[in-house]
Amino acid sequence: MSTSHSRVAKRVADLPPSGIRKFFELVERMPDAISLAIGEPDFTTPWRGRESAIYSLEKGHTHYTPTRGLQELRDAVASYLERRFGLSYHPDREVLITVGAAEAIDLALRAILNPGEAVLIPQPCFVSYPPCTVLAGGVPLPVPTRVEHDFQVQVSDLEAACDDRARALLMCYPNNPTGAVMDREALEGVMRWAEQNDLIVIADEIYAELHYDGGHVSAAALPGARDRTVLIGGFSKAWAMTGWRLGFAAGPQDLIGGMAKVHAYTVMCAPTMAQEAALDVLYGCDGEVAAMRREYDQRRRVIVRRLRDMGLDCFEPKGAFYAFPSIARTGLTSEQFAERLLQEEKVAVVPGTAFGECGEGFVRCSYATSLPTLEEGMARMARFVARAAG
Repeated sequence: MSTSHSRVAKRVADLPPSGIRKFFELVERMPDAISLAIGEPDFTTPWRGRESAIYSLEKGHTHYTPTRGLQELRDAVASYLERRFGLSYHPDREVLITVGAAEAIDLALRAILNPGEAVLIPQPCFVSYPPCTVLAGGVPLPVPTRVEHDFQVQVSDLEAACDDRARALLMCYPNNPTGAVMDREALEGVMRWAEQNDLIVIADEIYAELHYDGGHVSAAALPGARDRTVLIGGFSKAWAMTGWRLGFAAGPQDLIGGMAKVHAYTVMCAPTMAQEAALDVLYGCDGEVAAMRREYDQRRRVIVRRLRDMGLDCFEPKGAFYAFPSIARTGLTSEQFAERLLQEEKVAVVPGTAFGECGEGFVRCSYATSLPTLEEGMARMARFVARAAG
């Protein structure tokens, strides 16, 4: 067999490694390091969900579910979306249970894109969006967002980035990595523009329950938006269920049907025990979600104050559990800052460039960790900033 060429497909070989996983792996080799790099709740899944999974196993519920997910869970997701955001979806035709929100995004891109079609992606954005677009045969079109606009995507920037290949707009609010949210007026403008340009909108709202200083506005809930929007959600963040790998998508029947077809051929169905656990957390854990949100809010206030006290300009995050401070005053690039901070003070943050070129000059700090750990991490970071900027 010839070995003159790579056996790995070029589109895969050309993908950059994840900037988040790189620092996560480095921290694993430093037992006394503090990681502010990974967006994973430090809370444990509410007991009601864990108990449901245990009961599921004891009863031998270890078989496939329907491809689209348990009927009871699809009913519960539809009920939740109506109760929380005023959205109405038919659980049989317009709701799909997936292996995390990550699979839902991948399915949406693969179901929507024809080869060579493009996706507008406001950046900084979650690291998987451009690679998943490429793997689906599409072309990512980055759209910069800026701190002076509170990292809310502007219609003028969408227009500048758009071309005749554009098929979809993929955006995440509350945002990872900035913590930004879209106010209703700005979001209405974006959705009107998407309608005028006949774009499908993939709205990643995995952080919908983690918002501060006001309620989350769902893109799909705006006038005329529902029938062009695939709403992505999941259980990892608000319900502290990252390891359960369970998400959902809701949207128009034709798009969800296309996603379900790909889902059936690739993973068959989401894990049965995780689905049964999710059913109970949706119906009975609002109090636990609210308690976790209050704790995140306290940490949010602490980390923003500490970052500003050390002389770093820091946009005030309104959602999710990330701060995105500017490190410009240190004179270091984002990559240099993150690498030196880890080497010199054993604190891991993620360079802003991991989330797109317009992330240069920033780093992402996750405050999904205990307050004492966060305080120690900030103390170490303050020492480093004083040296680097001095």
